[in-house]
Amino acid sequence: MTTETANAVRYRILVAITLGYGLTYTCRLAIGVIKKPLIDGGVFTAGEFGTIGSALFLAYAIGKFFNGFIADHINVRLFIVAGFALSGLCCLGMGATTGVAMATLLWGLNGWFQSAGAPGSVIALTAAFPDAQRGRAYGIWSTSHSIGEGLTFLAVTAAVTWWGWRWGYWSAAVLSGVAALLALALIPNLHHPRRTGEVGSRPIDVLKAQAAVLAIPSIWLLGLASALIYVTRYAINSWGILYLQEAHGLSLTSAGTLILISNLAGIAGAVAYGYCSDLVFKGRRPPANLIFAMVEIVGMLVIFYGPGTTPVLVFGMVLFGLGMTGLVTATGLFATDLVPKRVVGAALGVIGTFSYLGSAIQEQVSGALIDRGTTTVAGAHHYDFSSVVAFWIGASVASMVLALLLWRQGQTYATVDEPVTVAV
Repeated sequence: MTTETANAVRYRILVAITLGYGLTYTCRLAIGVIKKPLIDGGVFTAGEFGTIGSALFLAYAIGKFFNGFIADHINVRLFIVAGFALSGLCCLGMGATTGVAMATLLWGLNGWFQSAGAPGSVIALTAAFPDAQRGRAYGIWSTSHSIGEGLTFLAVTAAVTWWGWRWGYWSAAVLSGVAALLALALIPNLHHPRRTGEVGSRPIDVLKAQAAVLAIPSIWLLGLASALIYVTRYAINSWGILYLQEAHGLSLTSAGTLILISNLAGIAGAVAYGYCSDLVFKGRRPPANLIFAMVEIVGMLVIFYGPGTTPVLVFGMVLFGLGMTGLVTATGLFATDLVPKRVVGAALGVIGTFSYLGSAIQEQVSGALIDRGTTTVAGAHHYDFSSVVAFWIGASVASMVLALLLWRQGQTYATVDEPVTVAV
């Protein structure tokens, strides 16, 4: 395969996994857009939404572990396509139910199918790009999170405003179907990658290598740090619109726009993290982690404790988006540095399990704290967010402290190219 052909395949894969994962990402965030109309309409309480939301995160956490390990063994192209398509079907069902039990079941299934996207995408990325370019490619792929968040708070919010809450789910389902078609069309069948020099030309015992991943202390510590940062990440995604509506009196459209600004800043944050860690720190992730963690925490302080004017909120959202998406990029990328390429899926599975256990705990704790701080006067709900905000910020600070313990971990890369291994 020529260099030109290899590069063409690389960028085709990168387009497919970035746009595809971004489109299907709306299927996990749509619930955040429709919370207020359903709470105000008496369909679900905040506590019930906490239960429904935690079902996705618990299923995602378990699914991330198993699907990460499975993805190291099977056709990753079809694995990605199936996950995208089935997640969309779950969203179709969510738009047709108002029962707590059914919504919890469907949202849990959605979490399982969503968990196939990240390990599948990262395995495809690792197969296509050489080590020296991994940070930059991973950073570009990580913009998919912000693309998905932006689409949720723009397109899905518009669908809810125009056609009602059911279309919050149904519009996300349509986008996920498009993602499945995009992945099917653009991703080739790939050989699973291996890191040159570790196993030579001999086949690697994948199950033994996967088991070895579980014995790496740095993976567990990184997982704990990721769990804590995901508390904050999904706190803003799940409850940010409600907070902005109630604490600052913003409309659904205005609140969604502020979250959208954070997401747009996150696109820059993901790319900046990848380039910063690759080019400035030569593949070492911890220094970049510290910089982005500080930016994220300052952003939260501005949002929650600043004057609350529109310019200040916009500034806080920009800082938060830059820092948070950089940190989301950091956790998965750092995990791929610590293991052989052939078991990248397993490493992502472990990190993802921690991350979404943190997200699930966040949903339950945040829902309970918001419920406890809610009073009803003349039929109107009034919210006290002080306790839950302290919980969110504390999680980010604790994550930064844990990540500092990994300061000496990681590696630097030589700038050598590697072929793309495409199955024929």
